[in-house]
Amino acid sequence: MYRHLFIVFLITLIGCKKVEKTLTAEEMRWQHHTKNIEIIRDDYGVPHIYGQTDADAVFGLLYAQCEDDFNRVERNYIWAIGRLAEVEGEQALYSDLRANLYMTKDEAIANYNNSPIWLQKLCIAFADGINYYLKTHPDVQPKLLTHFEPWMPMYFSEGSIGGDIERISTKKIKSFYAPDSDDKLAVNEGLIRLKDDEPRGSNGFAISGSKTKSGNAMLLINPHTSFFFRGEVHVVSEEGLNAYGAVTWGQFFVYQGFNEKTGWMHTSTGTDIIDEFEETIVKDGTKTSYQYGENLRSVDSLKVTLNYKLADGNTTDKTFTIYRTHHGPITHANADKWVATALMWSPIKALEQSFTRTKKSNHEGFYNMMKMRTNSSNNTVYADADGTIAYYHGNFIPKRNEKFDYTKAVDGSNPETDWKGIHDLEDNIFVLNPPNGWIQNCNSTPFTSAAEYSPKPEAYPKYMTSFPENFRGIHAIPLLTEAKELTLDGLINLTYDSYLPGAELLINGLLEAAKQAAPENQDTKDALELLTQWDFRVSTESVQMTLAQFYLNAYLASDIIKQNRLKRMDAFNYMSNEAPVSERIKIFELALEELKLDFGTWKTPWGEFNRYQRNDGAIVQKFDDKKPSIPVGMASGTWGALASFGTKFGADTKRQYGTSGNSFVAVVEFGTKVKAKSLLAGGQSSNPKSSHFSDQSQRYADAKFKDVAFYRSDVEKRAETIYHPGDQH
Repeated sequence: MYRHLFIVFLITLIGCKKVEKTLTAEEMRWQHHTKNIEIIRDDYGVPHIYGQTDADAVFGLLYAQCEDDFNRVERNYIWAIGRLAEVEGEQALYSDLRANLYMTKDEAIANYNNSPIWLQKLCIAFADGINYYLKTHPDVQPKLLTHFEPWMPMYFSEGSIGGDIERISTKKIKSFYAPDSDDKLAVNEGLIRLKDDEPRGSNGFAISGSKTKSGNAMLLINPHTSFFFRGEVHVVSEEGLNAYGAVTWGQFFVYQGFNEKTGWMHTSTGTDIIDEFEETIVKDGTKTSYQYGENLRSVDSLKVTLNYKLADGNTTDKTFTIYRTHHGPITHANADKWVATALMWSPIKALEQSFTRTKKSNHEGFYNMMKMRTNSSNNTVYADADGTIAYYHGNFIPKRNEKFDYTKAVDGSNPETDWKGIHDLEDNIFVLNPPNGWIQNCNSTPFTSAAEYSPKPEAYPKYMTSFPENFRGIHAIPLLTEAKELTLDGLINLTYDSYLPGAELLINGLLEAAKQAAPENQDTKDALELLTQWDFRVSTESVQMTLAQFYLNAYLASDIIKQNRLKRMDAFNYMSNEAPVSERIKIFELALEELKLDFGTWKTPWGEFNRYQRNDGAIVQKFDDKKPSIPVGMASGTWGALASFGTKFGADTKRQYGTSGNSFVAVVEFGTKVKAKSLLAGGQSSNPKSSHFSDQSQRYADAKFKDVAFYRSDVEKRAETIYHPGDQH
């Protein structure tokens, strides 16, 4: 009997051992992280991630991002690592080739392997957080990437939408690398930001204590990006990380935000950071060289094979030989010259700078971090708890020989055209604690950033700035000059000021024409009379705003503006002051007819035409006039609206719908304790079934900010769910 029982026990033991599963190293890391991470979702769905280590926090951050919008996390990496054509077809092949021109997969892996150990740990945690999400959510079906790798962040290191590489033309790449391919192929431009006519950029204001009621410094964080491109997060570790703000989906650092002591806001810079070098090519049999001074240098070449999806759903591939010189990869040709395009490509340092920025506690530390000089496409507006305010115009700025015009391709065979290293931070345009008490940048010139205390253009090379003044800058300066005893609510009111300087210029030019032309059409006369009563402020009730927008649209659509290729400010000046009187009236009457055709009357309030709509979690929304939408009393930054609302029409819509502009917005006050208010377009989640898909939509339209829960005690009071990654909630 005992022998029988022993045999049964032995069989049972062996059976148990057979079903035991040996954990992989990846699964062991998952288990370790999940024990050390707690995620608290507040009453707006904002994830507050608490981890023991920075790596724990990164794991939790990526897991939470995937919960909110895995679609965008995956899409950003499909694009970044150069595999977009496997999803979108051959038209995206040259976006993928562009990625490989600057870094192949093998080179990305090498960069990862050469990273400091602390950064490797974060990259591993990045991949683990996403992979654990996919493991615990088997219902989620990736379009392509079923397993993420630690080297992938090397492609997506700086934080800007698309970064500098999006400025490289995929059409020119196709013409050079596939000159015999189908000319009818509609090449995908390889953008991860939405393409529209809205001026890209942002507003950043830093306010010193002399201008605030509390005596504490304040910061406006106001990126003008594609809607839903960044989520709102709070990430904390016991290693000194405590950052709140906007994160680009798939990245493991807060891009625009604040910690308890410092805040940082990035605006797109006008600094020249990309140059083209024309290479003189010499071919000798199978050897390809390029002239450099009196010598010939070998052109580096490398074969890359890229997959792409066919119309029938199957996949094929195409092999390219890519070329590089010491100036950079060859991206196109100008006649018989090959053109190398040089830009900042230092993924390890860029990731280091992006992450360490979030942990600085004072301006001295922040300044030393900025010495890394890899934040290439951005300006930085800064404020802190010590009362310091600062502005950095650009960060990565190549030194150049000013006798050459780098706005055009320069002769790469002449060694004098080479970059002479990178400007030291001390050389760059910089503002620190100006006596006027404020700093602003609205993607305009740095030479009006601090009123009379602004930097002087003659002190810097011309290539350090190219953006001129714009209507947003013109709008901001008097508001900040007159501001006093600001509170957070007062700063919100200032940044949502409804006056439109561009409208005043354009419409006064029209009204002046009407005085001379005396139109006879009654609708024209009535509409012009209504415009004489306008204070040039936008609201949902304003018919004048609708008239102004249709007038502008009609003018911009005309051959007059297109043929002259006028830049935006120049176009406004032409339409307002230089255009023939009869032309202005004619364009306005065309606008009135279009308005009546679309809405049955020219007396259409702005809110009837200008709307917010989010129908689903798709990256590109399909707008529909028949579906619910919300009237919005904001306008495009084109007009000088500080609170920008960039729009597009749907395929068959008469209304325009918001796609970009104010997205994540925050106002921050530093002091003994940091205080902040924030607003997100729509909501935190991309899932239409979530209560946080649209819970901020009406608040967005009304500019009704929510209080930020920054301290743990406040987070817990507003906790909606508390869980570890992998828990059901």
